[in-house]
Amino acid sequence: MTAGGPLLVIDTATTRAVIALGAADGSLLEARTWVAGYRHGEELLARIEGLLADRGVAPADLGGIVVGTGPGAFTGLRVGIATAKGLAHALELPITGLATATALLGAAAAALGTDVVTLVLLQPAGTSDRVVSRAGSRPVILPGGEDLELARGETLVAVDLAGRAAEAAVALGESAHLGVAAAFLAAGSGRIAAGGDDLARLVPEYVTLPRGVRDILPEDAIEMSGGRS
Repeated sequence: MTAGGPLLVIDTATTRAVIALGAADGSLLEARTWVAGYRHGEELLARIEGLLADRGVAPADLGGIVVGTGPGAFTGLRVGIATAKGLAHALELPITGLATATALLGAAAAALGTDVVTLVLLQPAGTSDRVVSRAGSRPVILPGGEDLELARGETLVAVDLAGRAAEAAVALGESAHLGVAAAFLAAGSGRIAAGGDDLARLVPEYVTLPRGVRDILPEDAIEMSGGRS
């Protein structure tokens, strides 16, 4: 670990994986994103190694890791958080977990030039359910077939919902993806400077779980899943 060294961002909560390097002050140096679908584990570590090599940053030069904690599907989040934790442990780096929903809402607000509290994030939760996130509130599951009610003045941001949400909401979700790395860095750099989070207590926020997984995970990691498979 290098005090004041660059920060590594990892987020695999959506079908579009994000990795980035930022300065210790939270400014973005470079972000890379790719459509991982639900195959994050096949490319993530190699992509991180490529980013570091291209920027001339040795792993030991890093100053900390910022990782997205969801909400998101089991496979992607498991890979991203396990990778971040493994690197933090091996390199003795401070790590902080930030809600992906918070970063996406912040990036969407920056793209629109509006207040984040006017935005509502919608993401898939399995084949038919969706998860709804608002600033300052815990995400909630919206069962399939139920309509989302927006308050007056609220704007919808839809991620991973092409064909299942209004085109304007999907387009805003694309804009949020473009800015999400900068949002992670802006929010996470101060927490890294303060020492980061307890590695053992950093848990993902799953929206769906495969059969048999629910019984072996701590309750705070499965609160949103409702036992869905």
